[in-house]
Amino acid sequence: MFRTRVGLFAALLLCLSPAATRAEDAQAIVAKADQVRNPQQPFRGTTALTEYKSGQPINRNVLLIFSKIDPATHQFFNLVRYIDPPRDAGKMVLLGHVLWFYDPASKTSVRISPQQRLTGQAAIGDVLTANFAIDYTATLDGLETIADADRVQRQTWHLDMKAASENATYNRVEYWVEQGSHRPIKAKFYSDSGRLLKILYYRNFSERLGAERPGGAVIIDAVDSSLVTTVEFSDSKFQDVPDAWFQRDYLPHLNVQ
Repeated sequence: MFRTRVGLFAALLLCLSPAATRAEDAQAIVAKADQVRNPQQPFRGTTALTEYKSGQPINRNVLLIFSKIDPATHQFFNLVRYIDPPRDAGKMVLLGHVLWFYDPASKTSVRISPQQRLTGQAAIGDVLTANFAIDYTATLDGLETIADADRVQRQTWHLDMKAASENATYNRVEYWVEQGSHRPIKAKFYSDSGRLLKILYYRNFSERLGAERPGGAVIIDAVDSSLVTTVEFSDSKFQDVPDAWFQRDYLPHLNVQ
């Protein structure tokens, strides 16, 4: 009996060890930042991406995005419809259990990767609504004071996130979340080989979809800092989205506005 109690006590100490506590805290921080970035109710919104080179705009895409939580995985289903430029209008990207690209000209859909380039420094996976706490396993690297997108100093948690799902866009992400508010401030995204690809700053926090949320982001190329892509969110509102919209076979029949 004594040995059994000692064993249970030792197991309890292990569970309460600093390493275990830090891992649990890190995942909770990421989950709370997810709640700042996106609501858990179905919603829609417009995302505009503008690509710049040396401060001059060279390309622009406007997307209409519908998002809804999958009750089985707690990750988001996404339906993305291209609005602008006109040559791409009507094209769609669907993330259900698989990621598909649909072209109305050929009425065919092909499977794609979330790493596939959309415009500038933005990949398809960068514009999809996602819960990082599901796609990544986080560890806490420490506390840091960093400058945000407006060069205001913020007290942050510095987290290291490793892909835990095949739906994760990147193999590794460094993530800075403001202490107290749980606002996401900055992220660095890495390739499978460990190469730094891009740096992202969240910005323009304001009331959107029932809470203070980022109104956009700035994505900077890690190799050539003259290459920048801005992301701006607008026209966000709650909207019930039919489950049928997230079925590949239903894409040819969709005409969402």
